[in-house]
Amino acid sequence: MSHFDDSPGLAEHDLEPMPPALPSMQRIVRHGYRAEPRLLVASLAMTILEALPDVLVALWLALITRGLIEQDRRDLLIGALGLAASATATWALQVTLGRTKRRLGDRLNIYFQGHVAGLQARVATLEHHERPGYLDRIAVLRTGVFALDHLFSSMFTLFGWFVRLAFVSVLLATIHPALLMLLPAAVPLLAVAIWRPRVEKAAEEAVAEHGRLGRHLFLLATTGPPGKEIRVTGNQDDVQERRAAAWGRWFAAIRRANLTSALWLAVAWAFFGLAFVAAVAWIARQPGVTAAAVVVVLTAGSRLTAYVGSAVGELGFLRGIWLDSAKRLAWLEDFAARSHQDADLPAPDRLVDGITLEEVTFAYPGTTRRVLDSVSLHLPAGSVVAIVGENGAGKSTLVKLLARLYQPSSGEIRADGVNIARMDVQAWRERISGAFQDFARLEFRAHTTVGVGDLPRIEDRAAVESALGHSGADLVVAQLAEGLDTQLGPSWDDGVDVSHGQWQKLALARGYMRAEPLVLLLDEPTAALDAETEHALFEQFTAGARRDTGNGRITLLVSHRFSTVRMADLIVVLDGNVVAEVGSHEQLMRRGGLYAELYTIQAGAYA
Repeated sequence: MSHFDDSPGLAEHDLEPMPPALPSMQRIVRHGYRAEPRLLVASLAMTILEALPDVLVALWLALITRGLIEQDRRDLLIGALGLAASATATWALQVTLGRTKRRLGDRLNIYFQGHVAGLQARVATLEHHERPGYLDRIAVLRTGVFALDHLFSSMFTLFGWFVRLAFVSVLLATIHPALLMLLPAAVPLLAVAIWRPRVEKAAEEAVAEHGRLGRHLFLLATTGPPGKEIRVTGNQDDVQERRAAAWGRWFAAIRRANLTSALWLAVAWAFFGLAFVAAVAWIARQPGVTAAAVVVVLTAGSRLTAYVGSAVGELGFLRGIWLDSAKRLAWLEDFAARSHQDADLPAPDRLVDGITLEEVTFAYPGTTRRVLDSVSLHLPAGSVVAIVGENGAGKSTLVKLLARLYQPSSGEIRADGVNIARMDVQAWRERISGAFQDFARLEFRAHTTVGVGDLPRIEDRAAVESALGHSGADLVVAQLAEGLDTQLGPSWDDGVDVSHGQWQKLALARGYMRAEPLVLLLDEPTAALDAETEHALFEQFTAGARRDTGNGRITLLVSHRFSTVRMADLIVVLDGNVVAEVGSHEQLMRRGGLYAELYTIQAGAYA
């Protein structure tokens, strides 16, 4: 089924909506309960208990007041003892609850960080890493995930304030039922508390790209690799000015939203304050009202004001969580789940016919420019295939589609006649291996840096050494002081730095860790090396591929250097976004087309 859209362009705000607030919060609560049920129950119970002694302070003060006025020692004694008991119980519960919440927060913080990281890793495609709209959502979630552990503490605190409000309302009602009208006066405060975070978070997401740019420029200015170029070109001031401008645009929008919401909050507080003053004045003028009753009104009323303020603050924080972390986490869960839908077939153990691309068209999500356009191609089982073309021709995109890092916008990719989109994505990826031009620098011990290419054999030194030999990285390890036990990376006390080309060879070795992949994807794995070294390694890769037997492995070599891949069984030339030519080196040279022209030019340049 085609998902290609020929419309004039997809705006980045044209993303699927995030899940509703309440279901998102319910998911978070379920996560928390599964992670730490006992700590959650204990925190909730202590939150309820903590509310009672705080509210009873008004009653004890009323008894003390009446005892003083009426010279009643019994009321004085009960009030004093009650006040002392409330203070002691409040202190004990606060200390115990605070420690319980901190312990709960620490454990939930670890849980949610792991959950978010795991979700991003389990997403079958790279869309959430490369599409700006998704990057903005995940950037906000990445920041907000550290607040998820505070969510439960805030929920319990808010619940505690509502319990206090219920208790203090009962006290006020015993003086006069009309005093309960103070509660409706707090409704505007609660409405603003719900509305305010939505406005502020919407403003934050609208300018998230400026924040990302500011952070990117900060890293450029403060890290080593770009530091050399920035200093040589004298771009320090320019980078600083661009960073300041980016953060200026970010802060300007945030400040406008904050000031607007703060103004409405001030109006709501003024309304509630006037209502409270009017209530106190009205009750003081009622006939038969005692001094003790006035003390209850003043104390309980001040408590009511404090509880409303605290509840408004907590409700605002929770509303922010609903719109921020909880909804984005629920969206990421759904996004990860959707990426694995309709993919339940097993991956093959061997290839007999090979891999066929049929009318494959692809445009990156959020764009309408076709990176590949109606590509039809057959990659025979057991062959070495070279994909060549100039930069931007779609070579790396083709590799991403074969690795199922993206789905074709239209068309199909079949392995022995079966659409790979219908295969379980993890099972398919366990049948492929490879190395990529934008490789990762994994700062572990050298044997781990290579061994993670096949986790079941990560501790198999013989397998690691074999992968090093196949990739030509054995010479890199031979130069390390402690060989495979050397810590890589200059940021560690005992770590050593290696060159860009050596890092790439180690990444290439990771690609050779899997013993019998069906598809070996080598996407410009030697781009950091010179043409002569690349040619020698490609010859080594080709010879190794032809020695392998049994499973019909396809070795795919991607390069923009035409002269280094002439030993491949099949050469595919991409030009623009289409397949321009297909054939062996000899066939393409005899044809005298684009390949022959570019090969001759490049061969002369490297001569």
